[in-house]
Amino acid sequence: MADLDEKHEHKANQAVVDDDLRRGSVFDNKDDLKRRLGNRQIQLIAVGGSIGTALFVSINAGLYHGGPGSLFIAYTLYSMMLGLINNCVAEMSTYMPVSGGFIRLAGRWVDDAFGFMAGWNFFFYEALLIPFEITALIQVLSYWRDDIPAAAVIAACIVLYALLNMLAVKAYGEAEFWLSGGKVLLIMILFSFTFITMVGGNPKHDAYGFRYWNNPGAFAEYRTTGALGRFEGFLAALWSASFTVVGPEYVSMVAAEAKRPRTYIKSAFKTMYVRFGIFFIGGALCVGIVVAHNDPTLVQILTGKAGGAGTAAASPYVIAMTNLGIVGLPSLVNALMITSIFSAGNTYTYCATRTLYGLALEGRAPRFLRYCTKGGVPIYCFCVVMCFPLLSFLQLSSGSNQVLTWLVNLITAGGVIDYIVMCITYICFYRACKAQGFDRKQLPYTGWFQPYCAYIGLGWMFFIVMTYGYSSFSPWDVSSFFTYYTMVIVAPILFVFWKVLKRTKFVGPHEVDLIWEAPVIDAYESTFDEEPRGFWKEMIQLVGLRKKAGGDHRTVVDEHS
Repeated sequence: MADLDEKHEHKANQAVVDDDLRRGSVFDNKDDLKRRLGNRQIQLIAVGGSIGTALFVSINAGLYHGGPGSLFIAYTLYSMMLGLINNCVAEMSTYMPVSGGFIRLAGRWVDDAFGFMAGWNFFFYEALLIPFEITALIQVLSYWRDDIPAAAVIAACIVLYALLNMLAVKAYGEAEFWLSGGKVLLIMILFSFTFITMVGGNPKHDAYGFRYWNNPGAFAEYRTTGALGRFEGFLAALWSASFTVVGPEYVSMVAAEAKRPRTYIKSAFKTMYVRFGIFFIGGALCVGIVVAHNDPTLVQILTGKAGGAGTAAASPYVIAMTNLGIVGLPSLVNALMITSIFSAGNTYTYCATRTLYGLALEGRAPRFLRYCTKGGVPIYCFCVVMCFPLLSFLQLSSGSNQVLTWLVNLITAGGVIDYIVMCITYICFYRACKAQGFDRKQLPYTGWFQPYCAYIGLGWMFFIVMTYGYSSFSPWDVSSFFTYYTMVIVAPILFVFWKVLKRTKFVGPHEVDLIWEAPVIDAYESTFDEEPRGFWKEMIQLVGLRKKAGGDHRTVVDEHS
């Protein structure tokens, strides 16, 4: 019966495409989302869409616990592993850039219950991060003054997120383009600061170089002493990396609303490797250069003996600026951090909305959530998501703020679970290609070293998600255990619940629908009459140095856009 349903659906998909071509119009998607994101917008979303305070502030914990050597090795190793997973999801999402991204691929190519678990895990992960980022924004503003009304900041954020996400997706893309540009500017400023000051370009004319790698040393002890303590310090730096280094999931989510996804999404995934290398690995290296892991200010902030945690004052870069007697620059860093935090919250709002929409399309969420406005915005999904920012009002009460922090900590494992989902989905996709004689070399992007990338990535992420809360075992701490492992427990429960309720079955390699929405996407791609625009060409056109022509014009006009 399932095979018959799949065959009927495939025929229906092809019938839609054939009918569109006869009528002289081709839809952007099989559903109601609109492909309005250009190359420059997608590239900046890929580069900085999900970078918040972690790379600039929270990285301080990894430095404090592990030391500069452990931090650099941990971020390098984790970035390499996430690069393997990026290689998997790039192949799938470039070929099948559907609404809901990797979570719908999981349901279609593995098991409907697996997609249900993946979708709701990712939805709560994204939605609960929105109030967290708003709270972080309030903390960063307190760097300048303590009397800024928190309620006003929360209300302003909610209104701005609503405006940017209620409009057509192009408004979100344009906002993220400029906000992510601010992140890139901030990172470049901090990298330049590191190099100039380490060679002596500072008020003290102190060419400190890699001094802090020698004294107090590259590897710090954490929890215990000796070799074991240094290893635990490395693990602490690794856990820091696991929640700082992200990215492939966000490109997968915007794929359904990208112009020319076969080209632009492919380019965005390739950009990820550069991002991992420059921003995350480079950031970990720079942090370990400018500040010692036992710096008095850093130690006092992280041990709670001094205020400023979560603000620019806790940033290793700002601590270094203060130590060197540099004034003015810390305020600029704080200002640019505000744009980074706001951008991250905006991205979480977008992804949570599209995730819920993807769940609704597959019947894993209420049907009414499928409704979209004429501009292609899933308005009811958006309304549900906008309930979550209201949780940031909890921070107006110190006691309630602890509840918010607890809630966010509960779902931090959700991000690692997403990567496990991507690896399993790719393995099933690869096996289906082999079983059905589907030539992967004909895909828009063919991942290298497959399927070994998927197996290595799966093993690595499973190790991370199962061990990152090991500190709760010695000494045993029930509260800490559930903080770390609640999502690890909830994910299998979600899977079993849907599998029992719907009696789903794992999709065998010969049963996987490798065609699905490919005809719709191919027909859409075929309507463009000129070569795709490159990123730098779009940037030149943006400032008016070249006539805006070519690249994204279609010979067939979508009458519903």
